[in-house]
Amino acid sequence: MNRGPEGGTARDPEVSGERAVDSDVSDASEGVAPAAGSRASKYPGVRRLILLRHGQTEWNAADRMQGQIDTELSELGRRQAKDAARELVSQDAVAIVSSDLRRAYDTALALAEHSGLEVVRDARLRETSLGDWEGLDHLEVDARYPGARKAWRLDPTVTPPGGESKLEVGARALPVVRELFAERADWPGRTIILVAHGGLIAALTAALLELPEHKWPILGGLANTSWVQLSSHGPGIEQPGWRLDVWNAAAKVAPDVL
Repeated sequence: MNRGPEGGTARDPEVSGERAVDSDVSDASEGVAPAAGSRASKYPGVRRLILLRHGQTEWNAADRMQGQIDTELSELGRRQAKDAARELVSQDAVAIVSSDLRRAYDTALALAEHSGLEVVRDARLRETSLGDWEGLDHLEVDARYPGARKAWRLDPTVTPPGGESKLEVGARALPVVRELFAERADWPGRTIILVAHGGLIAALTAALLELPEHKWPILGGLANTSWVQLSSHGPGIEQPGWRLDVWNAAAKVAPDVL
Protein backbone atom coordinates (compact mmCIF):
# COMPACT_ATOMS: atom_id res chain seq x y z
CA MET A 1 0.00 0.00 0.00
CA ASN A 2 1.41 3.40 -0.95
CA ARG A 3 1.48 6.11 1.60
CA GLY A 4 0.59 9.63 0.53
CA PRO A 5 3.29 12.24 -0.08
CA GLU A 6 5.16 13.06 3.09
CA GLY A 7 3.46 10.22 4.92
CA GLY A 8 6.57 8.03 5.13
CA THR A 9 8.35 5.52 2.99
CA ALA A 10 6.52 3.76 0.19
CA ARG A 11 5.05 0.27 0.35
CA ASP A 12 4.57 -0.44 -3.35
CA PRO A 13 5.14 -3.96 -4.70
CA GLU A 14 5.24 -2.54 -8.20
CA VAL A 15 8.28 -0.36 -7.44
CA SER A 16 11.47 -2.36 -7.01
CA GLY A 17 13.92 0.47 -6.46
CA GLU A 18 16.26 -1.08 -9.03
CA ARG A 19 17.94 1.00 -11.66
CA ALA A 20 16.50 0.87 -15.14
CA VAL A 21 18.66 0.61 -18.24
CA ASP A 22 17.77 2.58 -21.34
CA SER A 23 18.76 0.54 -24.39
CA ASP A 24 18.03 3.48 -26.70
CA VAL A 25 20.43 5.89 -25.04
CA SER A 26 22.95 5.53 -27.86
CA ASP A 27 20.89 7.76 -30.13
CA ALA A 28 21.64 10.84 -28.01
CA SER A 29 22.58 13.97 -29.87
CA GLU A 30 26.30 14.81 -29.94
CA GLY A 31 28.50 17.82 -30.51
CA VAL A 32 28.12 19.68 -27.20
CA ALA A 33 31.46 20.16 -25.47
CA PRO A 34 31.67 19.28 -21.78
CA ALA A 35 32.20 22.08 -19.28
CA ALA A 36 35.78 22.90 -18.36
CA GLY A 37 37.09 20.62 -15.66
CA SER A 38 34.28 18.09 -16.02
CA ARG A 39 34.61 14.46 -17.00
CA ALA A 40 33.91 13.72 -20.63
CA SER A 41 30.39 12.33 -20.97
CA LYS A 42 29.64 9.24 -23.02
CA TYR A 43 26.48 11.04 -24.19
CA PRO A 44 27.49 14.72 -24.35
CA GLY A 45 24.14 16.05 -25.59
CA VAL A 46 22.02 14.38 -22.90
CA ARG A 47 20.81 16.35 -19.88
CA ARG A 48 20.40 14.21 -16.75
CA LEU A 49 17.92 15.30 -14.08
CA ILE A 50 17.87 13.69 -10.64
CA LEU A 51 14.90 14.32 -8.34
CA LEU A 52 15.83 13.43 -4.75
CA ARG A 53 13.30 13.09 -1.96
CA HIS A 54 14.33 14.50 1.42
CA GLY A 55 15.39 12.40 4.41
CA GLN A 56 13.02 11.09 7.03
CA THR A 57 11.26 13.39 9.49
CA GLU A 58 9.52 12.44 12.72
CA TRP A 59 6.24 13.14 10.94
CA ASN A 60 7.12 10.62 8.24
CA ALA A 61 7.76 8.02 10.92
CA ALA A 62 4.35 8.77 12.49
CA ASP A 63 2.41 8.72 9.17
CA ARG A 64 1.51 12.38 9.72
CA MET A 65 0.73 14.41 6.61
CA GLN A 66 3.14 17.32 6.35
CA GLY A 67 2.29 19.02 3.08
CA GLN A 68 3.88 22.45 3.35
CA ILE A 69 4.34 22.42 7.13
CA ASP A 70 8.03 23.11 7.68
CA THR A 71 9.28 20.08 9.61
CA GLU A 72 12.90 19.11 10.25
CA LEU A 73 14.89 15.97 9.50
CA SER A 74 15.12 13.32 12.18
CA GLU A 75 18.50 11.91 13.15
CA LEU A 76 17.82 9.01 10.81
CA GLY A 77 16.94 11.50 8.08
CA ARG A 78 20.28 13.25 8.48
CA ARG A 79 22.12 9.95 8.15
CA GLN A 80 20.05 9.12 5.07
CA ALA A 81 20.99 12.46 3.51
CA LYS A 82 24.71 11.75 4.02
CA ASP A 83 24.35 8.27 2.48
CA ALA A 84 22.55 9.71 -0.55
CA ALA A 85 25.18 12.43 -0.92
CA ARG A 86 28.00 9.89 -1.02
CA GLU A 87 26.16 7.97 -3.74
CA LEU A 88 25.17 10.97 -5.86
CA VAL A 89 28.49 12.82 -5.71
CA SER A 90 29.60 10.62 -8.63
CA GLN A 91 26.89 12.07 -10.90
CA ASP A 92 29.02 15.04 -12.06
CA ALA A 93 26.37 17.60 -11.09
CA VAL A 94 26.54 21.23 -12.18
CA ALA A 95 23.72 22.54 -9.96
CA ILE A 96 21.62 21.67 -6.91
CA VAL A 97 18.20 23.29 -6.55
CA SER A 98 16.07 22.63 -3.48
CA SER A 99 12.64 23.24 -2.06
CA ASP A 100 12.87 25.97 0.56
CA LEU A 101 11.30 23.73 3.22
CA ARG A 102 13.91 22.72 5.82
CA ARG A 103 13.66 18.96 5.39
CA ALA A 104 14.56 19.28 1.70
CA TYR A 105 17.06 22.11 2.10
CA ASP A 106 19.00 20.32 4.84
CA THR A 107 19.11 17.21 2.64
CA ALA A 108 20.45 19.34 -0.21
CA LEU A 109 23.14 20.80 2.06
CA ALA A 110 24.50 17.28 2.60
CA LEU A 111 24.93 16.99 -1.18
CA ALA A 112 26.58 20.41 -1.30
CA GLU A 113 29.17 19.36 1.28
CA HIS A 114 30.28 16.51 -0.98
CA SER A 115 30.08 18.34 -4.31
CA GLY A 116 31.22 21.86 -3.46
CA LEU A 117 28.16 23.29 -5.20
CA GLU A 118 25.91 25.93 -3.68
CA VAL A 119 22.25 25.13 -3.05
CA VAL A 120 19.69 27.36 -4.73
CA ARG A 121 16.29 27.41 -2.98
CA ASP A 122 13.08 27.60 -5.00
CA ALA A 123 9.65 27.70 -3.34
CA ARG A 124 8.08 26.18 -6.46
CA LEU A 125 9.61 22.85 -5.38
CA ARG A 126 7.60 22.75 -2.14
CA GLU A 127 5.44 19.74 -1.40
CA THR A 128 1.78 19.57 -2.36
CA SER A 129 -0.38 21.83 -0.23
CA LEU A 130 -2.65 19.39 1.61
CA GLY A 131 -4.90 22.06 3.08
CA ASP A 132 -7.04 20.79 5.93
CA TRP A 133 -5.24 17.43 5.94
CA GLU A 134 -1.93 18.92 7.05
CA GLY A 135 -1.00 17.88 10.57
CA LEU A 136 -3.35 14.88 10.59
CA ASP A 137 -2.23 11.29 10.43
CA HIS A 138 -3.67 8.91 7.84
CA LEU A 139 -6.25 7.41 10.17
CA GLU A 140 -7.51 10.85 11.16
CA VAL A 141 -7.86 11.92 7.53
CA ASP A 142 -9.73 8.72 6.68
CA ALA A 143 -12.06 9.15 9.65
CA ARG A 144 -12.90 12.78 8.85
CA TYR A 145 -12.97 12.47 5.05
CA PRO A 146 -14.01 8.86 4.24
CA GLY A 147 -12.73 7.74 0.85
CA ALA A 148 -11.15 11.11 0.04
CA ARG A 149 -7.51 10.08 0.42
CA LYS A 150 -7.98 7.04 -1.83
CA ALA A 151 -9.68 9.18 -4.47
CA TRP A 152 -6.84 11.70 -4.25
CA ARG A 153 -4.21 9.00 -4.78
CA LEU A 154 -5.99 7.66 -7.87
CA ASP A 155 -7.07 10.90 -9.54
CA PRO A 156 -4.62 13.79 -10.10
CA THR A 157 -7.51 16.26 -10.47
CA VAL A 158 -8.76 15.67 -6.91
CA THR A 159 -7.91 18.45 -4.47
CA PRO A 160 -7.67 18.04 -0.68
CA PRO A 161 -9.93 20.61 1.04
CA GLY A 162 -8.06 23.90 0.97
CA GLY A 163 -5.09 22.33 -0.86
CA GLU A 164 -3.95 21.72 -4.42
CA SER A 165 -4.29 18.87 -6.90
CA LYS A 166 -1.41 16.86 -8.31
CA LEU A 167 -1.96 18.50 -11.69
CA GLU A 168 -1.52 21.90 -10.04
CA VAL A 169 1.67 20.73 -8.34
CA GLY A 170 3.12 19.52 -11.64
CA ALA A 171 2.23 22.80 -13.34
CA ARG A 172 3.88 24.73 -10.49
CA ALA A 173 7.17 22.82 -10.69
CA LEU A 174 7.52 22.37 -14.46
CA PRO A 175 8.78 25.94 -15.12
CA VAL A 176 11.75 25.29 -12.79
CA VAL A 177 13.06 22.65 -15.19
CA ARG A 178 12.23 24.68 -18.29
CA GLU A 179 14.16 27.66 -16.91
CA LEU A 180 17.17 25.48 -16.12
CA PHE A 181 16.96 24.04 -19.63
CA ALA A 182 17.10 27.54 -21.11
CA GLU A 183 19.68 29.05 -18.76
CA ARG A 184 22.23 26.31 -18.02
CA ALA A 185 24.51 25.99 -21.04
CA ASP A 186 26.69 23.64 -18.97
CA TRP A 187 23.91 21.10 -18.46
CA PRO A 188 24.32 18.93 -21.62
CA GLY A 189 26.35 15.86 -20.76
CA ARG A 190 26.05 16.48 -17.03
CA THR A 191 23.50 16.40 -14.19
CA ILE A 192 21.25 18.79 -12.27
CA ILE A 193 19.82 17.62 -8.94
CA LEU A 194 16.51 18.87 -7.56
CA VAL A 195 15.85 18.07 -3.89
CA ALA A 196 12.18 18.06 -3.06
CA HIS A 197 9.27 15.94 -1.79
CA GLY A 198 7.56 12.69 -2.77
CA GLY A 199 4.33 14.19 -4.05
CA LEU A 200 6.05 16.94 -6.00
CA ILE A 201 8.57 14.56 -7.55
CA ALA A 202 5.81 12.23 -8.79
CA ALA A 203 3.81 15.16 -10.19
CA LEU A 204 6.83 16.76 -11.86
CA THR A 205 7.89 13.44 -13.38
CA ALA A 206 4.42 12.87 -14.82
CA ALA A 207 4.37 16.42 -16.20
CA LEU A 208 7.83 16.10 -17.79
CA LEU A 209 6.84 12.80 -19.42
CA GLU A 210 3.54 14.35 -20.55
CA LEU A 211 1.60 11.41 -19.17
CA PRO A 212 -2.17 11.49 -19.72
CA GLU A 213 -4.04 12.24 -16.50
CA HIS A 214 -5.32 8.70 -16.01
CA LYS A 215 -1.73 7.39 -16.09
CA TRP A 216 -0.36 9.62 -13.31
CA PRO A 217 -1.12 7.07 -10.53
CA ILE A 218 1.30 4.54 -12.07
CA LEU A 219 4.14 6.46 -10.42
CA GLY A 220 4.19 4.97 -6.92
CA GLY A 221 5.56 6.32 -3.67
CA LEU A 222 9.20 7.12 -2.94
CA ALA A 223 11.20 6.13 0.12
CA ASN A 224 13.02 8.88 2.01
CA THR A 225 16.22 9.91 0.14
CA SER A 226 15.25 7.77 -2.82
CA TRP A 227 15.57 9.41 -6.19
CA VAL A 228 14.28 9.50 -9.74
CA GLN A 229 16.46 10.00 -12.79
CA LEU A 230 15.26 11.35 -16.11
CA SER A 231 17.25 12.20 -19.21
CA SER A 232 16.50 14.64 -21.99
CA HIS A 233 17.36 13.38 -25.47
CA GLY A 234 15.43 15.91 -27.56
CA PRO A 235 16.72 18.70 -29.77
CA GLY A 236 15.67 21.61 -27.56
CA ILE A 237 13.43 23.10 -24.92
CA GLU A 238 10.28 22.76 -27.01
CA GLN A 239 11.04 19.09 -27.69
CA PRO A 240 13.08 17.96 -24.68
CA GLY A 241 12.39 14.26 -25.20
CA TRP A 242 12.37 13.29 -21.52
CA ARG A 243 12.81 9.61 -20.66
CA LEU A 244 12.44 7.94 -17.27
CA ASP A 245 15.67 6.05 -16.48
CA VAL A 246 15.33 5.33 -12.74
CA TRP A 247 12.47 5.28 -10.23
CA ASN A 248 12.90 4.92 -6.45
CA ALA A 249 16.64 4.21 -6.43
CA ALA A 250 18.41 4.48 -3.07
CA ALA A 251 21.88 4.33 -1.56
CA LYS A 252 20.44 1.82 0.93
CA VAL A 253 17.17 0.08 0.10
CA ALA A 254 14.63 0.65 2.86
CA PRO A 255 13.24 -2.65 4.25
CA ASP A 256 9.61 -1.60 3.76
CA VAL A 257 9.93 -1.10 -0.01
CA LEU A 258 11.12 -4.65 -0.70
